[in-house]
Amino acid sequence: MSNCCHDDEVTDESGRRPGADDGRGRITIAPLRKAITIALIGNPNAGKTTLFNALTGLRARTANFPGTTIERKLGRLVIGEVNVMLMDLPGLYSLDSGAPEEKVAGDALRGRLAEQRAPDAVMVVVDATNLERNLFLVSQVLELNKPVIVALTMMDVAARDGLRIDVAALRKELGCAVTAVSGRDGTGIEELKAEIVRLIPSGPMAAGHPARASAFPGCAGCSGCAFQARYEWTEKISTRVLDARASRRPVWTDRLDRVFTHPVGGVIVFTAVMLSLFALIFWVAKIPMDLIDHWFAAMGIWAGGMIPRGDLQSLIVNGVIGGVGGILVFLPQICILFFALSLLEDTGYLARAAFVMDKVMRRFGLPGKAFVPLLSAHACAIPAVMATRVIANPRDRLVTILIAPLMTCSARIPVYAMVTALIFPASPIKAALVFTGAYATGVAAALGAALVFRRTILPGGSKPLIMELPQYRVPGLRTALLHTLDRAKVFVKQAGTIILLVSVTLWALSYYPKSAAPPAAAALNVRAAAAEQAGRIQQAADLRAQADRFTRQFALQHSFAGKIGRVIEPVIKPLGYDWQIGIGIISSFAAREVIVSTLSVVYGVGGNGAHGSLYATLRNATRSDGTPIFDVATCASLLVFYILAAQCLSTTAVIRRETNGWKWPLFQIAYMTGLAYVAALIVYQTLRHLA
Repeated sequence: MSNCCHDDEVTDESGRRPGADDGRGRITIAPLRKAITIALIGNPNAGKTTLFNALTGLRARTANFPGTTIERKLGRLVIGEVNVMLMDLPGLYSLDSGAPEEKVAGDALRGRLAEQRAPDAVMVVVDATNLERNLFLVSQVLELNKPVIVALTMMDVAARDGLRIDVAALRKELGCAVTAVSGRDGTGIEELKAEIVRLIPSGPMAAGHPARASAFPGCAGCSGCAFQARYEWTEKISTRVLDARASRRPVWTDRLDRVFTHPVGGVIVFTAVMLSLFALIFWVAKIPMDLIDHWFAAMGIWAGGMIPRGDLQSLIVNGVIGGVGGILVFLPQICILFFALSLLEDTGYLARAAFVMDKVMRRFGLPGKAFVPLLSAHACAIPAVMATRVIANPRDRLVTILIAPLMTCSARIPVYAMVTALIFPASPIKAALVFTGAYATGVAAALGAALVFRRTILPGGSKPLIMELPQYRVPGLRTALLHTLDRAKVFVKQAGTIILLVSVTLWALSYYPKSAAPPAAAALNVRAAAAEQAGRIQQAADLRAQADRFTRQFALQHSFAGKIGRVIEPVIKPLGYDWQIGIGIISSFAAREVIVSTLSVVYGVGGNGAHGSLYATLRNATRSDGTPIFDVATCASLLVFYILAAQCLSTTAVIRRETNGWKWPLFQIAYMTGLAYVAALIVYQTLRHLA
């Protein structure tokens, strides 16, 4: 057996090798399967992801390289008696690049990463429409002295453009397997699998081929000559195997580019596309989000009826079911965003959009590709943070992640609605102006923070975008769906664990220590019992509901969360807040909109969710000196605080995953909370003294 494969025993869940009945009641042991790991690499936009999905389908998972924030996809396929683990590496142009993604990919191929052995073979995805450029990477891979398969994609697009490639001649020139494939319709997939099987007995390729390490030695101490020799080699091979005499660029491609990349027209088109995407995320997602929300609410009611009242019931209903519902309610937005982005990227438009917006965004130290995540953050910061993966430069990506939560997300809207209803209860125009000002404040704060970060902790401006515009293509729905499913699985499995833990913790803080029912609640229950005996069923139900509200209010006040609220009251008092608002702020770390329901409990509002009751109660709430709590100064201060504060642990959990640690999430919480505090302090003190 060659060193490119390993005899790994395949067992079932019981630990036995799988077998079959031979018809006489005896179990025959299946032969051991051979295992091989193949790295899948290629230039960006070469069709690598489409091919990976065509080979592995749903048998894939996403994970970070050990000790990095850079992702790899691992997929499994079985070909005859061969178990293949396919490792999809980040797109790259060269193994010697200094970019983190390309460096990690090169180290993975050479076996230089801890806890990650070198692959047994390499499959290089080559774009047939850009053969010469793609062969540069092939020349480097061939030097690794590993079995190599070249998967030639985009052959249909090349034929459309009048390019003819002699696959047999290319195979002879490279000295390795070359197969024309299409991940979209499955063309050549079986031939590609057959080439993988042939790797098993072939063993490592022998050195001595023109593309091996000895081919590009360069001068002593000089890599420039080797670099030049490599380009000359790719040019000669392209000339010998490529017939480009009938090459033509479709007229419609040039016409589209004249519009999509125009300094003015391109911005208009991009704005229209992004607004449509925003509408999908914001409005279309509302239907499934409401369904998920209602389903979990119904599940909570069902569980509450099945489990006796007590600690366990509260934990399951309010902690676990409420926590899981708070996680999954974001899934529709995440799925819609990544499905749409996958389609846009597959068509080739997303690259042109980034090209158009690059000049505008660089004025604020941001790359053009940051515009899509920042726009989608107006629906939810969670998919926006995940969407920053389209930004290749790690520093640009980090800046975008740090400022994305400053954009006004949909979770802030209930808070805005509550505040504007308290300030302008009968003036929709003024309320609309407040909403507009809130959105504008978030955008201004985000751009200002980006400029500050570029001049302090993350110095340097964003580099001009240098990229190759890919060919226009019809997007693959299967690829987009698989990509969406992968992103959804990553969110639920990795971010969801932390979110659920935090939700249960917040439940415990608000539930313990338990308090006896207050006298007012006991009196109401006595009256309810009397009404029930007298046959006044509705009156009894109303009295019991009122008693429950008093009990919840009293219990929350004396819980750990209530005690924390009183502890932080001296800190938040300069902002115009009392300890009850403090409890709302603490609860908002689970989700910003939770403050509305928290205040309704703290101030004893009816549990029927009637907004009029909530607003009337809040308007009538007074401080110890008799002055109203929710005056204009306090409401404006609360509005500014919620525009700027980092109060979404779901987002924090995702950022921790995307940055591979707690350093940047904790920094983000600190700077956003500090910014929110100072701004709210200035607003409150200014308005209070002007009143």
